[in-house]
Amino acid sequence: MSETALRELLGRMLAWEDAHVGFESAVDGIPPELRGTQPAGAPHSPWQILEHLRRAQTDILDFCVNAEYQELEWPADYWPPSPEPPEPGSWDESVAAFKSDRRALQKLAADPATDLSARIAHGSGQTILRELMLIADHNAYHIGQLVLVRQLLGIWPTK
Repeated sequence: MSETALRELLGRMLAWEDAHVGFESAVDGIPPELRGTQPAGAPHSPWQILEHLRRAQTDILDFCVNAEYQELEWPADYWPPSPEPPEPGSWDESVAAFKSDRRALQKLAADPATDLSARIAHGSGQTILRELMLIADHNAYHIGQLVLVRQLLGIWPTK
């Protein structure tokens, strides 16, 4: 595989729906009154999953591009404390921030000046390639979790 093809594949991986539902499909159409509802037997509400996706992706982006990166505290900095969005606009802000950070990661992957295999200087052996694959995998996992929560809430389309 050529380097160009690899970069294109990495960018697509961050947003594809080849083997599963994508981010947009998973977050669209969740009624505001159910965004903070934690179904029986589920560990998280739609809001908590969305915000976790956003926080983790922001952290990975920061780790990749910020030489002054500060490690976050697990789990406090990665999961919101409440199952409900704190403000009426919080859901839309989180969705927009997720998409913005995803675009930045796609741009990073596509940039020929980005050495995908070089170790990140402030890390412990991680590379940009590893981090891009990590966040694509992480997002796919939690997007699937969000679909399951929607099914439990009875708000998943059954085409």
